[in-house]
Amino acid sequence: MTLLPVEPAYRLAERSEEHRWLVTGLWSEQAVGIVGGEPKCCKSFLALDLAVAVAAGVPCLRRFAVPRAGRVLLFAAEDALHIVRRRLEGISAAASVALASLDIQVITAPTVRLDLDADRRNLAETVASLQPRLLILDPFVRLHRIDENASGEVAPLLAYLRELQRQHDVAVLVVHHAKKGGGGVRAGQALRGSSEFHAWGDSNLYLRRDGDDLSLSVEHRAAPSMTPITIELA
Repeated sequence: MTLLPVEPAYRLAERSEEHRWLVTGLWSEQAVGIVGGEPKCCKSFLALDLAVAVAAGVPCLRRFAVPRAGRVLLFAAEDALHIVRRRLEGISAAASVALASLDIQVITAPTVRLDLDADRRNLAETVASLQPRLLILDPFVRLHRIDENASGEVAPLLAYLRELQRQHDVAVLVVHHAKKGGGGVRAGQALRGSSEFHAWGDSNLYLRRDGDDLSLSVEHRAAPSMTPITIELA
């Protein structure tokens, strides 16, 4: 018989305020979560801005501080690699850093399927080898061929990503679509598919568009959430 490891509660490690955040107020250290929103809400741009901020140690959206810089591992499943580079160069220029100086590693495989054992092993081995602080997967719909409305099919994939986070101390950000016309319900409930997505996240960022206005709301499992803010893609 093998006993699970345990530790007395009073001896559990504490974290200072500085070490609680990957991006202060926006994304918790080693958090898993969703960047969600309807199409054309700049979800991928926000994910790339987070990538540049974490890799460079500069404020995300020029506002949210990054206490400690670190490597970022990115898989952008929907965009051609030259488009990913062009977007990263534009964001880097806005942040006054050079893209060539940033430790952003891009997975160039044509597909990564979280519902395939071989691809899960390959991703886990890549994370183990590179030891990124942040893993970005964009978007979830291109990472599988399951029924996103079926909790029993979604839960194992999210559990795999949680296992990656725990084994390798990496924050995991997944870009995911919201339902069209979901503006009348709470942001997390507007995510497309199973309610497992909303329940899974430690830090979740939701983008909503109202005409020309784009708003960002934030939810944390273990920290207060800030008031929604208006942002602009420049």
